[in-house]
Amino acid sequence: MEKQIRYSKKREAILQAIKNTDCHPSAEWVYQTLKPEHPDLSLGTVYRNLVFFQQQGMVKSVGVVNGQEHFDGCTSPHAHLICAQCGRVSDLHGLKLAEDLDRTVSEQYQVDIDRYELTFFGTCKHCMPQS
Repeated sequence: MEKQIRYSKKREAILQAIKNTDCHPSAEWVYQTLKPEHPDLSLGTVYRNLVFFQQQGMVKSVGVVNGQEHFDGCTSPHAHLICAQCGRVSDLHGLKLAEDLDRTVSEQYQVDIDRYELTFFGTCKHCMPQS
């Protein structure tokens, strides 16, 4: 028997907060953003729902940056850049390398690739020295 997913305003608000931003928020960011509208929201509720959304494939984790896990509401395949200076996580959509990487790895190593994540680490344009 399949378990029914309960709808709640808080759950919907958490999901929309992640889907409506491209800043790759942490649970703390989601909590601080929603707390004024949902005074009874707890950080635990945010974490539990983020785990649930990941399990359902609705959001994905982009990893831990400066001690906090960050999330992405865009689940289509794309790469990221994590800035070593400020910790900003940026989307890198449309990389030619990313489009065929799964096929290349599959053919080269005779494996089946379900998904992959490509993350670059460096300095974002906001932190680059201005010339």
